[in-house]
Amino acid sequence: MLRTFAAVAFVVLAVSTLPAQDGKKATLRWYGQSFFVLETPSGKRIAFDPHAIAEFGRPIVKADIVTCSHYHGDHTQTEQIENAKAARIFQGLKPSAKKGRPPEWNTIDEKVGQVRVRTVPSFHDPDGGMTRGRNAIFVIEADGLTVCHMGDIGHDLAPETVKAIGPVDVLMIPVGGIYTINGEQARKAVAKIKPRLFALPMHYGVPGYDELLPADEFVDGVRNVKKMPDTNELVIPLDAKPADGPTFVLLGYEKKDDKK
Repeated sequence: MLRTFAAVAFVVLAVSTLPAQDGKKATLRWYGQSFFVLETPSGKRIAFDPHAIAEFGRPIVKADIVTCSHYHGDHTQTEQIENAKAARIFQGLKPSAKKGRPPEWNTIDEKVGQVRVRTVPSFHDPDGGMTRGRNAIFVIEADGLTVCHMGDIGHDLAPETVKAIGPVDVLMIPVGGIYTINGEQARKAVAKIKPRLFALPMHYGVPGYDELLPADEFVDGVRNVKKMPDTNELVIPLDAKPADGPTFVLLGYEKKDDKK
């Protein structure tokens, strides 16, 4: 859906410039739309919602674990995972057991080595899934770091959903409206989830593509905003100390493979 490579993503500020104790750090890379790859300190790679959008260069990456929040084509392109046959792929939804019914949530809570993968049910719209179906929130725990990818969530968060997500260090959340929550709703979600370190927007309009809203509303009036247009990479030292509330950092998009 989203196009152009001039896109940006926001992340919590204070951590990116701190030295990592004993060299332990995680790296989060953004490949446009809702496609991220987290590289853990132990070297495991988790890819979220891979796409094959031409305007983002159809990135090819390596991953040990792949998560897909729902069945829409810009979130499920596992052929963009170079070693997909060897990777563990988790689908947040599954076909319904009842013929003719829409997909159901695929309840996941398991470990792949030392990486815990679990899902939290949500909807792609504010109508209980009646318009765009269901959506899975993925929560990943690895090497003492907890990250949450909200997929294409389309509604405000209920207290039970926030509780099910639990404590989070890094949050990836859509902000572009139209198909998901918008920037104002995303800010409210960030306030409820209270990520300790980072809040990264995704799935929003950028120059050359105006089908979705831009990320401006998400950061309007927000403290601790840092723009990083020259990189799609955020380094997260495991001993990082949070700022006074989450900082939103603007990541740039670069056409580069994740094969290093």
